[in-house]
Amino acid sequence: MQHILYLHGFLSSPQSVKALATKAYFEQHHKNITLHVPALSNYPSEVEAQLLALIEGTPALIENGLRLIGSSMGGYLSTFLLEKFGGKAVLINPAVQPYALLQHFIGTHQNPYSGEQFDIVESDIDVIKALDTTELKEPNRYKVMLQTNDETLDYRLAERKYAKSNLLIEEGGDHSFVGYENHLPAIAEFLLK
Repeated sequence: MQHILYLHGFLSSPQSVKALATKAYFEQHHKNITLHVPALSNYPSEVEAQLLALIEGTPALIENGLRLIGSSMGGYLSTFLLEKFGGKAVLINPAVQPYALLQHFIGTHQNPYSGEQFDIVESDIDVIKALDTTELKEPNRYKVMLQTNDETLDYRLAERKYAKSNLLIEEGGDHSFVGYENHLPAIAEFLLK
């Protein structure tokens, strides 16, 4: 039994369109896969401990190296985990310097999926920055999918960071990665081979 960990982005949830499409695809085409889609905490200060506890509590996740799918902030977190534990990851419009963006999010927010209200505070910037990976040990362990019209993140930051990875850059699209479901067979093939 192979295990895959899907990490959603900031202000998202396991109920996002991509998370649900991923779940449906693996249930239909790869019944031997267990897909884990945790609801990541809205509080940046809690996310690292949450992920490490999940891995510790589910040792099968790292048995043959982690297998990760990460979207946006989930891509940033996936990179942190892959560099720590090894494995393979598919990143969809990954955040590269989310600590710079978080500066604009200081204040109170509401998760559109859960309705939970939470605050982003100044110290969250350093918490997220501490998870940064300046160097990739094995860039070929990443498949990175970018769309040039991402309205939230500058795709060129990811293009530079993951230049030696399996890079797919599509013209147009947006931050949600238009047509994501069409790439699921290739995502599965990359993670499972």
